Amino acid sequence: MSGIIEQERYTCAIGALQSVVAIPKAVPILHSGPGCGNMIQGFFERSTGYAGGNTSPCTNFSEKEVVFGGMERLREIVSNTYKVLDTDLQVILTGCTAGIVGDDVESLADEFRELGKPIVSVETAGFKCSNFESHSLVVNAILDQYVSKFEDENPVRSEKNTVNLFASLPYQDPFWKGNLREYKRLLEGIGLKVHILFGPQSEGVEEWKRIPRANFNILVSPWYGLPIAEHLENIYEQPFTRFPNVPIGANETERFLRQVINFAKGQGTQIDEEAAEEFIKKEREAYYEEIDNLATFLLEFRYGLPNHVHILHDAGYVVGLSKFLLHEVGIVPKEQFITDNTPEKFKEQIVTELRSTSEKREIPLTFEPDAGKVQDAIRALSHQGRGLIIGSGWDKELAREKDYDFLSAAVPTPYRLVLTTNYVGFSGGLRVIEDIYDRVLSTYR
Repeated sequence: MSGIIEQERYTCAIGALQSVVAIPKAVPILHSGPGCGNMIQGFFERSTGYAGGNTSPCTNFSEKEVVFGGMERLREIVSNTYKVLDTDLQVILTGCTAGIVGDDVESLADEFRELGKPIVSVETAGFKCSNFESHSLVVNAILDQYVSKFEDENPVRSEKNTVNLFASLPYQDPFWKGNLREYKRLLEGIGLKVHILFGPQSEGVEEWKRIPRANFNILVSPWYGLPIAEHLENIYEQPFTRFPNVPIGANETERFLRQVINFAKGQGTQIDEEAAEEFIKKEREAYYEEIDNLATFLLEFRYGLPNHVHILHDAGYVVGLSKFLLHEVGIVPKEQFITDNTPEKFKEQIVTELRSTSEKREIPLTFEPDAGKVQDAIRALSHQGRGLIIGSGWDKELAREKDYDFLSAAVPTPYRLVLTTNYVGFSGGLRVIEDIYDRVLSTYR
């Protein structure tokens, strides 16, 4: 086996520079070759943020640095970045060459910390892991090297109604900004104060400093991000509740909110359950009013709409979309494909969660990071009726080959511009419906 895969749906470890970019006024500094930032820019496209992708400060590691080390060059870049950019936090990320040479980046970061500079270093050599995993490395490094310095001002678990949320991976999830905004709105609706930490709805590093104050943590993920929740439980004794998939539509959003309410009560959080239930009721009623409005359309076009779907995405979306489409839209999930290179120890949990979607219907599931193989598998399949593929831009031509409808909902997404759209929650479910049927109706002449 060569280890080469086709049509990657994630990047190497240094792709977590986008997690840094997602923190307002935080800047990644790449101690790497010049191609690393360009690679990340090419993969995520319109996602450079304040200083991401090929605009990130970089040591441009060359043969000279391989032979003599790159510490002086890195020291110069860090120093100049403070002079040129208005930053609240700098995060040094190492590339493969720095990882192989063995530059002591942590000692250099200590030099600047002694001068009172807010700086963090993380080993993100591309061969270590994927960006799904290095996101946790970056977050935990910020916790240990930066947040820990402000613990005296932020007593541990001192705010009973405050929570830290860890959900969508910035930029890896195309809908991360809208999703985090919607999670925040929903959780505030049931009476919680929420640190979302990333994106324009967060308060940047000031919010990160207050992480210890939270009473507990919420993780929305089948596997990625789990090391963050476990680390916070270890250092601050903050328990966490984990929801295993992206909650899309009424059923899963209600289940998510009630899971959080029940967990919060067990942690001594003062939640007005009557007010929380009233909030959920209003959200549900608004959702089903739109579903009722949709009924006439579905009846009129019932013979010209997709009746089955293949999803190529990460585990959280494959399970979340499958549940939603089967139970609330009436599109049957056929063979599904998880492309996030899920670690072996989590696969059985994910299979079990997907199996819980229906007692009457089995949904075949394949874990395969090589999307070229996935596409070959879909080419060989044949199902009656009109099909739908939900995947990345890579899958547009496959849908055309199969004469299927196509929805781009995963990176890379060159055929779609996503700004603040959300797919989570009640409103997210409605947006998924809009997006699917908008593309269906566009095929009518």
